[in-house]
Amino acid sequence: MRQHGGFFIYSLFTLHSFMSELLYAIALTKLRGLSLANAKKLYEQVGSAKKIFDNADSLPDLLSDANAALLADVFADSATAIETAKREIDFMQQKRMRGITMSDPDYPVRLHCCPDAPVVLYQCGECNLNRKRVINIVGTRKCTEYGREMVNSFVRELKRACPDVLIVSGLAYGIDICAHRAALANGMDTIGVLAHGLDNIYPPLHRPVAVEMVGSGGGLLTEYTTHTIPEKGNFVRRNRIVAGMTDACIVAESASKGGSLITANLSFDYSRDVFVFPGRVGDESSAGCNALIKQNKAALIENAKDFIDAMGWETAPSSQSQQIEMFPILSPAEQKVMDTLSKVDEKHINKIAEDTQIDFSTIAGVLFELEMKGLVRPLGGGVYRRGVS
Repeated sequence: MRQHGGFFIYSLFTLHSFMSELLYAIALTKLRGLSLANAKKLYEQVGSAKKIFDNADSLPDLLSDANAALLADVFADSATAIETAKREIDFMQQKRMRGITMSDPDYPVRLHCCPDAPVVLYQCGECNLNRKRVINIVGTRKCTEYGREMVNSFVRELKRACPDVLIVSGLAYGIDICAHRAALANGMDTIGVLAHGLDNIYPPLHRPVAVEMVGSGGGLLTEYTTHTIPEKGNFVRRNRIVAGMTDACIVAESASKGGSLITANLSFDYSRDVFVFPGRVGDESSAGCNALIKQNKAALIENAKDFIDAMGWETAPSSQSQQIEMFPILSPAEQKVMDTLSKVDEKHINKIAEDTQIDFSTIAGVLFELEMKGLVRPLGGGVYRRGVS
């Protein structure tokens, strides 16, 4: 009973700390005069949103390059930002949505490494955003029948060869919605990254697809709070999330200008692999794809096999790949995690961090590396166990 009671108290303490950090992280994004880049920089340097607000008056002492007058002006109306954050949390709790801060183990590890990653993400659905294989499929909103068929056949073939891939797109007209529908039709999880808050779906015509995505293991993701309208600039900014949280970008069709090219170029800048389907010379809907090839920013693929071969993915598990290496090469931090997991069947990430004395902001990355090596398996809810996934 003591252990159970102790675990209960520990869990309550962890929950309270998590909600407190989420509250202040949201408030940080609501401070007028604080840019996204500066909010992320501040968060990373101080290490906690709550600590930022608790030490608002002494931030110039904590940050060597801080502008005292500017920080004082930014935090002058912090109470309003905190009240706004409280209302946002109330909404999420009512709608069974969640907020994910950069210190949360469920924050997309791939995105975390990007210099312009958002401090907070809002998620509808319970999809694991740190799946072993995550890709984005994007393209023009005015897609042709050729583009639709290329996406449908690609996803169908991908399902047969690599059924565990998470497909990300933007829920927009054209190639985006085609990618989501193809994923659903083939029983694959899919995430839609929105350019507005989770209290709305744009375009409204895609609401039934969004509902199905959430209910089938995928979901919706955004950096925007409720009552944020889908302004043009938001669509451009959300493309960095689509690019940053994935391993590779696939452009099905694209004109010479458009959001899909922005996503492709961001993917390239983030050192992600970029692929395009070939198009006929002179076709406007393929002009962007052809340009990416000419600029050496994308590789040409004709089907899922081309993509899988280029990525070096295994298409079927072998007996050898299902076994844990007898003598894997591990970092000291990774070895600590493996040692603590060898004593129990499963353990929560907070307890792993406590037992190994590894900083919480670091432990998620360590676990992700071990998952990539096939040495640990995420069970959901921040729980991990030793063994292959």
